[in-house]
Amino acid sequence: MATVTRNSSPPPTPPSRAPNDDEWRFNTISSPCEWIEDYHPGGYHPVHLGDAFNDGRYKVIRKLGDGAYSTVWLARDLRNNIYVALKIMVSEISYSTREVQLLRYIAEHAPTEGIRYITQLLDEFQHHGSNGIHKCLVFEAMDPTVNTMVEELPQFNPRKWGMKVRYPPRMAKSILKQSLQALAFLHGKGIAHGDFQPGNMLIALIDINSMPEEVFQQETRVISPPVERLDGKQDLWAPRYLCVAQSLMAFTPYAGDFRLKLSDMGGAYFFNDPPAKIITPLGLRSPELVLTGAVDKFLDIWSFGCLVFELITGQPLCCVPSTGFEDDDHLLALSALLGPLPDSLSQHWKTASLYFTSERELFNCELGGVGDSGEPLMLPQNSLEEFFDEAAPEVSEEEADKIKKLIRRVLQYEPTKRPSAAELLSGPWFCEEKGDLS
Repeated sequence: MATVTRNSSPPPTPPSRAPNDDEWRFNTISSPCEWIEDYHPGGYHPVHLGDAFNDGRYKVIRKLGDGAYSTVWLARDLRNNIYVALKIMVSEISYSTREVQLLRYIAEHAPTEGIRYITQLLDEFQHHGSNGIHKCLVFEAMDPTVNTMVEELPQFNPRKWGMKVRYPPRMAKSILKQSLQALAFLHGKGIAHGDFQPGNMLIALIDINSMPEEVFQQETRVISPPVERLDGKQDLWAPRYLCVAQSLMAFTPYAGDFRLKLSDMGGAYFFNDPPAKIITPLGLRSPELVLTGAVDKFLDIWSFGCLVFELITGQPLCCVPSTGFEDDDHLLALSALLGPLPDSLSQHWKTASLYFTSERELFNCELGGVGDSGEPLMLPQNSLEEFFDEAAPEVSEEEADKIKKLIRRVLQYEPTKRPSAAELLSGPWFCEEKGDLS
């Protein structure tokens, strides 16, 4: 039996769900890790550095990342003497994920192309832990994500006041083209990614398999203070400490011709079998998804159009914080950037009268309607082109004009009018020679 610090009675079993405020078990941990309270039956599996999985085959060395449904670790495959990425799912969804089904389909029907564009699934198994049975997926080791790599580029370290942290244009264009090639591959197989975003784009590593484990071991500075319960007892469902995700960017050819693959197929789906719930980030959701819940093959293309703006300018096209009025916030932004919604969409906007007159003229921008003062709030209404120019991306005027036209071409309210991934790849911007980009 585990020892405790205050008395011999065992700690109470946590609920198999996210806890209420009065059910929190732990002292706050401020390190940028997963939430400690999510270690409960149905939640994360507690992992410690050096742990071994699947009968001792995979040895955990370093934390690579975490998300709402999993933690990801760099591990050593002791049988094949290679490094791998070990993804450990929360136990509550271990049997409901489509990810394995889709990865198996790709491996069977397009093995060569699949390896080129999608992170390769090497193994899968189940792990029985204190919080339930966890599906574990083993992938080829890749890191960092497009989200994190920009933060670690040498030109942004040390960070200076007023510095614009964004990819150099050539890198941004390479990322966009490679991610679009991967998207064209998936769509050609009748599969939508469903969560097409920079956090799910991984950069390939150099050959690291001959390097000793010591090179990759988690640094002490990125390990949290000890996990401590509020009641002083030892917890049976959580790890003794948390690890901060530690990038492998030093082992990528980021300064040259890097290679990118799409990862995290947990939100993916076959065109003919869309899910009831989508996990696309709020700011990358298409207007038809926001207003009607329509889930189809056109959602990835809309997300791509948003990402062209984001990667070139260094800021999101639509920043949609959780306020309780997320949909209104998003739709107001789109109306300003792209023009008024068509009747086919606006008829589904139930709260449009809080912002527009019966003639569909904007009179108020305050979310939730006119406030207690009775005075409508009006904000500047910048078009897509004006917003792009204000961000002052590091491209020539001619190049900027091409990019703005590309984004306009993609972000069309009518889904069927959006170009396919293959059509975009054959378009003028992506067919240019490398030297054409400023």
